[in-house]
Amino acid sequence: MLNRTNTPILKSIETIDFVKPKIYDISKSARLFFMKEVPNDTSRIDLYFDAGTMKGNLGIAAFVNGLLLSGTKEKSSMLIHNELDALGAFHESTISHENAIISIYALKENLIPILRLYKNAIENVIFDPQEVEELINDRKQKFRVNMEKVSFLAQRVFQNQLFDGSPYGRVLNAEDYDNLSIAEMKLFHKEHYMNGLTKVVVVGDMAQDEIDEIIDLTGTWATEGISEFEKVLVNRKEKTHVEKLGALQSAIRLGKILFNKSHEDFIDFQVLNTILGDYFGSRLMSNIREDKGYTYGIGSMLAELHETGYFLIATEVGKDVKDATLKEIQFEIERLKADLVPQEELDLVKNYLLGQLLKSADGPYSMIDLYMGLEPYGLDMEFYNESIRKIQRITPERIRELAQKHLNWEDFTIVSAG
Repeated sequence: MLNRTNTPILKSIETIDFVKPKIYDISKSARLFFMKEVPNDTSRIDLYFDAGTMKGNLGIAAFVNGLLLSGTKEKSSMLIHNELDALGAFHESTISHENAIISIYALKENLIPILRLYKNAIENVIFDPQEVEELINDRKQKFRVNMEKVSFLAQRVFQNQLFDGSPYGRVLNAEDYDNLSIAEMKLFHKEHYMNGLTKVVVVGDMAQDEIDEIIDLTGTWATEGISEFEKVLVNRKEKTHVEKLGALQSAIRLGKILFNKSHEDFIDFQVLNTILGDYFGSRLMSNIREDKGYTYGIGSMLAELHETGYFLIATEVGKDVKDATLKEIQFEIERLKADLVPQEELDLVKNYLLGQLLKSADGPYSMIDLYMGLEPYGLDMEFYNESIRKIQRITPERIRELAQKHLNWEDFTIVSAG
């Protein structure tokens, strides 16, 4: 019988046995990634399209993405959704700067029938003027509401200045909604969806003939070209405040262009970032939330793009403590540059990160997500075992070195609104 009075033996994580997906060529530029090891009847398919917001004229990518299931000549939007519901499909569409992803979840026996419905709906979408007008009016109203939020105001300006002069930095204005045309939507749909599929990800205990059918169904959309992304991005190094009359809070966004997983400093910087602001016990949370009481939450993150990445700190505070908050953020950054992190604090963060990595590798769905997080950079799953080794070896001296190298206050884009 298990003796629950005895403390379990703690074991350090050395390696994780990762399962890699099987890879099929759909075209010379598009591939299918298949993870079969699912112990139940669930399944998922992700369709990646070269249809991110940096593509086409301003705003067009998001509107086309929102209209993909808006109806064909034979089927209304309501009928399409009812048919999908009848097969138990859960689906979501997300769009980023660099791609658009359609994710479909279903029982494995229904996945291909659902994919056929999707294929028909997307290929034959007619961009009905009434559906288009309704979406534009809906987005306009949401835009007006969002323009009253300090977080939205700060993020708009921050995005524009962080990606200064590049397609990543474009932001919609109210008048842009009136410049959208159905003809332009149809052209974008043809170029970036009908000829823009870059990846297909399938998770589920599917037979080989089912994978072959998925390749046949999606192959007509496969791109034959190579997606192009901005290789060099430079943030505007300045401080900007957006005045919002009557606001009780101020939103703060600050950051800089940095790097992605392909950079030699990425793994070690993730440790530094966690210490600074990427978990509940971080220094920014301890100082600005717990000690000063300026905010409910503050965090830092390292976001990745195809060719680069960026560092970001974000929070919302009382309007009267906006300047004090910025001073405390700068104080915590300068402290990392000047002082060695105590070993006890570093060990806590190491254990936290190793636990998070182990948790993120739990099961086939998580495993494929880890793999797809590496695929754009030409890395394999050994990256994560190398992460374990680097996290275990990192020293306080290395943390200080990275802070001095990458966290210089004068290099930041700093935006506040309120």
